Amino acid sequence: MRTQLTLTAGAALVACLAAPATASAAPAAERVAPSVRQQLPVAETVVTEGQVKEAAPGGVIRYPSVTSCLTVTVHLRSGGAVAAHASLFQVPGELRSDQILGRIKSLVGDRTVTAVDVKGAVGAWHPGYFTKAIESYGEGEQVPVPEGQDFAGLTSAVAGGLGVPTASVTVRDVPDGDQVVEVPRG
Repeated sequence: MRTQLTLTAGAALVACLAAPATASAAPAAERVAPSVRQQLPVAETVVTEGQVKEAAPGGVIRYPSVTSCLTVTVHLRSGGAVAAHASLFQVPGELRSDQILGRIKSLVGDRTVTAVDVKGAVGAWHPGYFTKAIESYGEGEQVPVPEGQDFAGLTSAVAGGLGVPTASVTVRDVPDGDQVVEVPRG
């Protein structure tokens, strides 16, 4: 194992030294030989319930244990993505469902959004949970209950909350488990 690591590191060093001087502006992974590039680690961004994070171009996003949740992945024209894991009920110390879209929007800023993917337990979500979290209802107030899978309602709520066209939002019901998303380079 040690010999293999030494050879890989040596090959990467030789490839970097052999690269033309004009390649110095390219990202490090693009300056090495393709056979070595495949062995470089990929940046992984783990987004758990109630979190919103930015993911680097060329990396992956992992949303662990998506059961009653929805994930929102905002792909950026410049590369990279903003990722959110919206939970039906607030996880202590994390964001409520009605805070998720605002946090995404602030992280995106003025960058161009190319697509928004919403995935998870569509049937467990009422579109209104993005504007008023279940925990926000007071005693005696009626919490809206989802009636089936409201793809159109969720599409509209996410598009409106992010200020993007509804045509750029895709909503899909996916089975329970981890979700892994590859992040485009741009």
